[in-house]
Amino acid sequence: MKALPLHIPLIVLLLASSTALANDAALLTCRALTDTPSRVACYDAIPVGVAAPAAAPARTPEQNFGMEAVKQREAQPASIRSTVMGDFDGWGPGSQIRLANGQVWRIIDGSDAVLPRTKDAPVTIERNVFGTLFLKVDGGNSSAKVRRVQ
Repeated sequence: MKALPLHIPLIVLLLASSTALANDAALLTCRALTDTPSRVACYDAIPVGVAAPAAAPARTPEQNFGMEAVKQREAQPASIRSTVMGDFDGWGPGSQIRLANGQVWRIIDGSDAVLPRTKDAPVTIERNVFGTLFLKVDGGNSSAKVRRVQ
């Protein structure tokens, strides 16, 4: 009986195992090798059972706050605090507000507020018991229903 080349049992093992996940780039690198012992060593060095490609860095619950369309495993905080970068003097219906943490929020309740011009105004975005999100500027009594757009 003729022996199979060394790389064939490894490929069969990878294909047969539903839990074996390998990095596609690493497989292509190994496939390009012409020397059989080097190719087999390359395949053997690929981690098996590790999801590939590498996932995006894990996001904190605060970074996910307001992104209900995104499935999240971790519990979300009841509120977040940040600042509105630069000068801020209020909002109007449909206004978009960019926070220092990179999030962008849109006013969705048609409200407006004229506030004293403030630089880097501290704000809180809170979730009520029904899950509705509201933006509140520190030191003021106005709030607006918001939706995260970015």
